[in-house]
Amino acid sequence: MALLRDDRLFPTDDRARPVAEALYASVKSLPILSPHGHTDPRWFAENEPFPDPAQLFVTPDHYVFRMLHSQGVPLEALGVPRVDGGPTETDGRKIWRLFADHYHLFRATPSRLWLDHAFQDVFGFDVRLGPKTADLYYDHIADCLARDDFRPRALFERFGIEAISTTEGALDELKWHRMIRDSGWKGRVITAYRPDSVVDPEFEGFASNVEAFGSLAGVDATTWAGYLEAHRIRRATFKSFGATSTDHGHPTARTENLGTAEAVALFDKALTGRCSPEEADAFRGQMLTEMARMSLEDGLVMQIHPGAMRNHSGPILAAFGRDKGYDVPTRTDYVRALKPLLDAVGERSDLTVILFTLDETAYARELAPLAGVYPALKLGPAWWFYDSVEGMRRYREMTTETAGFYNTVGFNDDTRAFCSIPARHDVARRVDCGYLATLVADGRLDEDEAFEVASDLAYGLAKKAYRL
Repeated sequence: MALLRDDRLFPTDDRARPVAEALYASVKSLPILSPHGHTDPRWFAENEPFPDPAQLFVTPDHYVFRMLHSQGVPLEALGVPRVDGGPTETDGRKIWRLFADHYHLFRATPSRLWLDHAFQDVFGFDVRLGPKTADLYYDHIADCLARDDFRPRALFERFGIEAISTTEGALDELKWHRMIRDSGWKGRVITAYRPDSVVDPEFEGFASNVEAFGSLAGVDATTWAGYLEAHRIRRATFKSFGATSTDHGHPTARTENLGTAEAVALFDKALTGRCSPEEADAFRGQMLTEMARMSLEDGLVMQIHPGAMRNHSGPILAAFGRDKGYDVPTRTDYVRALKPLLDAVGERSDLTVILFTLDETAYARELAPLAGVYPALKLGPAWWFYDSVEGMRRYREMTTETAGFYNTVGFNDDTRAFCSIPARHDVARRVDCGYLATLVADGRLDEDEAFEVASDLAYGLAKKAYRL
């Protein structure tokens, strides 16, 4: 028996299902573009075998371990490293058995689809993971990982990945990307410029981050002019390692367009730790507009994804650091918040600003109308955070009538776990083909057009938007 049905996620309506199947058949084997990824570039630089099944599927992936933790499993028991270097589980088999014991928690979730897809298509399983099959899974996956055809570069090629972005902070020296480039391997692994640590006055160590930032760029970044120049220099460095985009994860969508004197005064306050929360938000907002202006200079696509209270748990942040599954969606205002940036650069068709959201209530009310008129704006998927099947459907239903398909950028995966990349793209292609088939069945879209749109959603729009 197979772990997954061949007709999963297609419409149950007899008129739409055959169309969905035909559309999916036309796009299922298209190359994968992953321009918003967060995989580790070290994997591709060193091309060493993945250590064990737990290190491949469980420990690095907060989409997985957050579910177990929600049921009381300590992160230490799943091998998640502590900030203080304290003890955590290092026995991969113990971690895997714990994972298998709790696999029922993932029933009907997107994670279950990704995991079963990887287990079936990458490792050949036809029995479900659970307590009784935990060791069978572990031993078989471990045996596979010891083979050369399961090393990172081989899987990259096997998965049909055309390009993947790994996303590094502004302070990253990009050593792994340099190693990839110098190796002569032809796989396209690029970076993206993520400057949060040096544009957010509330980021831990902001002042020292800015000093280190200036050192990397070779300028005095403690002056406003030097600080902006450091961004231009670092962006150019990232571009030299293949970057085509920047990435900005701010608490709100606020933008500002301050005069130079006001911006200098705010920057000086940020460096000396005297910013109020309101002033810190204003500085972040000013930097979004500055980044947009720099994108007009250097051509980097700009991604903005506000609306998450990141690292919501203080104790988890203190013990395990950032990005441990505690980014919680909040309500977000885009219409008023983006107006200063849009007044400055929103009419520029040579600028691409991709808006993401975790606030689904903003789809039809704010985001689709904005992207449906401003030349600079495009919509990124709101569900990139968790790749929700229902979220994908709601996104199409709530944005297409106002923004159309061609003011969106196709599919973006946010994966940390390498083997889930093909699965996530497969889910998106199935859902989009199902939606298009429904439009064909009720007479809103001609069938020949649906085939063109299916290809664009799966591949063409991301390639164009991210200039890949």
